[in-house]
Amino acid sequence: MKQMKQIPELLSSWLTRQPLQPLFLKLLALCDVVGLYIVDRDQQVIHWSQGAEQLSGLKATNITGKLCLQEYAITEGDDYKKQLIKSLKIDGHKIELNKFTQVLYDQEGIFAGGLGLLLLVSAQQADTILPKDSSEALATAHRLSPVGGVPESEKQGFQGLLSRSPAMQAVFQIIRNAAETEATVLVRGESGSGKELVAKAIHDLSARRDAPFLAINCAALSSSLLDSELFGHVRGAFTGAVKDHSGLFQRAHGGTLFLDEVAELPLELQAKLLRVIQERNYIPVGGDRSIDVDVRIVAATHRSLREEVKMGRFREDLMYRLRVVPIFIPPLRERREDISLLIWHFIQQHNAANFRKIEKIDPQAMRALLDYAWPGNIRELHNVVEYAFAVGRGTALRWSELPPEFREPRTVEQQAVQNTSLSAAEESAAIRQALEQSNGKVTLAARSLGMSRATFWRKRKIYGV
Repeated sequence: MKQMKQIPELLSSWLTRQPLQPLFLKLLALCDVVGLYIVDRDQQVIHWSQGAEQLSGLKATNITGKLCLQEYAITEGDDYKKQLIKSLKIDGHKIELNKFTQVLYDQEGIFAGGLGLLLLVSAQQADTILPKDSSEALATAHRLSPVGGVPESEKQGFQGLLSRSPAMQAVFQIIRNAAETEATVLVRGESGSGKELVAKAIHDLSARRDAPFLAINCAALSSSLLDSELFGHVRGAFTGAVKDHSGLFQRAHGGTLFLDEVAELPLELQAKLLRVIQERNYIPVGGDRSIDVDVRIVAATHRSLREEVKMGRFREDLMYRLRVVPIFIPPLRERREDISLLIWHFIQQHNAANFRKIEKIDPQAMRALLDYAWPGNIRELHNVVEYAFAVGRGTALRWSELPPEFREPRTVEQQAVQNTSLSAAEESAAIRQALEQSNGKVTLAARSLGMSRATFWRKRKIYGV
């Protein structure tokens, strides 16, 4: 989970030397006068402060260890969320509260519950309905709380890329560093993972930000059309060339050119691209003189260029020229902590259109979304949200509003592992394969086989996997 603000170096260093559990308990005691509460992943109340008692009229002894009331629930979509709770009563007084929530995740990025903070909408109410010591503290907290919830700047965003994943934070740092140089960058990632956003971020943070940023998909055009589109052509170069045409390299002069799916570039154009990188000039199709150009290249691919070189489909010298700074974007299935963040980001975008306003996601739907493998990554996730807005109605996103693939039964492979007729060797092999496919992440491997985490661990121990 990302902190509300970047932790200062001195504080970070100090925290590493502290016993965190006693420190956390002391903080809870210190904040007891504030309307703070904590729920676990099952919405069971595990802490209800004195301040929460004062504001809600609910005693900690009556609510702790039980399911919290619906208005106090904290679900996975409630990251940095502000909600108005109306008509609560304290000693006969009707008041309005703002509920601020922060979702918590465990070390594997799985939803673990959340923190809730209750604040009076009108600080002036504190003097009449609360004891003097707590009314002053709550009024101060009200003044310090952000208006309208957590500011956009506090969310886990970087140049249009949203993530709370440590792996993506490392990617963000590489982008910052690479943008300060003129080095050629190669972005590798699956389809829909955001490769063009990475390229645009590099451009926007570089000294070329005021010059053009142009992009082309090298797999979308034939060899002849791609040659003309990249390098331009002169009049009469081929049938239909009735006038000179400036290619992308010329139009991107001084800026950045993004070559998506560069592994699909034909071999004859790879030689021409290598010349541009090395010599900073090129000859248009049908031309007889070279054109000087100053363009930074950011390329992207979902394939391994080293494997393409081994197969004879890509020039080795060009590979080294392109991957001066390689950046790998992990797929969405390897950063599960980002799924709910991105879902709510896209929901908020569509809510703004005023066609339908989704305020919550039913638990069954959220579990299906979190368990899905997302082969199409962020692009597919955005499409799923669009689908839900199109087919559903009401303020809750329901399981029935997800695309058909989310309602399909488990695969034969998943069901087979749960079948007790499997031999030990077959079950052991299935567990090994699941661990390999999930890069050793136990929770993801267990889900893929339809097992609970405890069962998965027990079977690993039995088979020595």
